[in-house]
Amino acid sequence: MKITAIETIVGAIVIFIAVSFFYFAYTMPSVKSINGYNVSATFNKVSGLVNGAEVRLSGIKIGSVSSQNLDLETYDAVVLMEISEDIRIPEDSSAKISSQGLLGTNYIEIEPGGSYTMLADG
Repeated sequence: MKITAIETIVGAIVIFIAVSFFYFAYTMPSVKSINGYNVSATFNKVSGLVNGAEVRLSGIKIGSVSSQNLDLETYDAVVLMEISEDIRIPEDSSAKISSQGLLGTNYIEIEPGGSYTMLADG
């Protein structure tokens, strides 16, 4: 009987730790809202890109994907991104969808241009 009680207690502890881990994983992701300005980009297709995906500049997270819509005239995908307010992006920059390795998630990589005019909200 004592062995069964010990096994039950150990099992309960393992379940508690697993539940705690999943709670932490879902409440502390890097998908939190960023206070900043909105920028949109148009792509031919956005396969595998999800709302909340990271937006990176030189490998550093500077924002996240807010929404994805379909342009009904051109049938292109329009992605709205929220960029951190302290980051300014030149207006001639380009954006591409990249992947974190073979099984990683997709994110948007921004390649800065050389313009002195910066993108504004919208």
